[in-house]
Amino acid sequence: MNELPQQLANGLILGAMYGLIAIGYTMVYGIVQLINFAHGEIFMVGGFGALTVWLWLPEGFALGAAVPLMILGGIVVSVAFATAAERFAYRPLRTAPRLAPLITAIGLSIVLQQVVWMWYPDAKKDRPFPQFEGGPFDVFGANIQRGDLFVLIAAPLCMVALGFFVTKTRSGRGMQATAQDPDTAKLMGVNTDRIIVMAFAIGAAFAAIAAVAYGLKNGQVGFRMGFLMGLKAFTAAVLGGIGNIYGAMLGGIVLGVAESLATGYIGDIPGMELFGGGAWKDVWAFALLILVLLFRPQGLLGERVADRA
Repeated sequence: MNELPQQLANGLILGAMYGLIAIGYTMVYGIVQLINFAHGEIFMVGGFGALTVWLWLPEGFALGAAVPLMILGGIVVSVAFATAAERFAYRPLRTAPRLAPLITAIGLSIVLQQVVWMWYPDAKKDRPFPQFEGGPFDVFGANIQRGDLFVLIAAPLCMVALGFFVTKTRSGRGMQATAQDPDTAKLMGVNTDRIIVMAFAIGAAFAAIAAVAYGLKNGQVGFRMGFLMGLKAFTAAVLGGIGNIYGAMLGGIVLGVAESLATGYIGDIPGMELFGGGAWKDVWAFALLILVLLFRPQGLLGERVADRA
């Protein structure tokens, strides 16, 4: 029990990253009914965009002052790739059977991995990412690293900003209308193409912020990092209720906490010694998803936010 605050903190940090990435999955699905499996690689290229900004800065530049510039660089790269994918890969297939854009998304994911692997300098191995100097903070008995504070601050700020945008702005209301009935929204004067691009861009921006958090936490970025994080984020989106932006964040936090607790405690249960530790955390994450879907197939929060607005 002495480890419980630390395990909860670890889970919350991990879950906040999952949630930020999951928002991209759930926004795109809520509007165009597309599972964008390339979104994990959008997260990945955002991390390399942020790293590139850091490498361009003069030596000795303070990391605290560099982080906003790195976030901006990561967002620019992620949004550029996401909007290009929407325009040239997904939009021509909008009226095609759903399997076609799904296969396209998987292919695009592989292409983005290989592009970074081949063309980014030294990307064949993980690239070091800058880290904050100094020891951890003690928060209610848990040690929080300085880099981890970033995602704990960024995640709630992003959710507040997104909630305000969706409910209080004209574009946000257009996004809700498009999600609920795109044909009627178009008849009412909503530019649905612009709304769809906006959904891809917002999801990509959140993924880039998560990529900066990932780099600050782990001290490295790599061309493979988008696959598993993207898969976990998709799991979080389904867990919370695909199409529900608040459900995506809730699903991410639940998934992160469940992983952390399973890693710390499953091995202590008599007869379960072989199933504890970090090697099994992915198994327990998907076991949780299966249990939730068995008893609540619509996810924790169920229907889309647009249906309630």
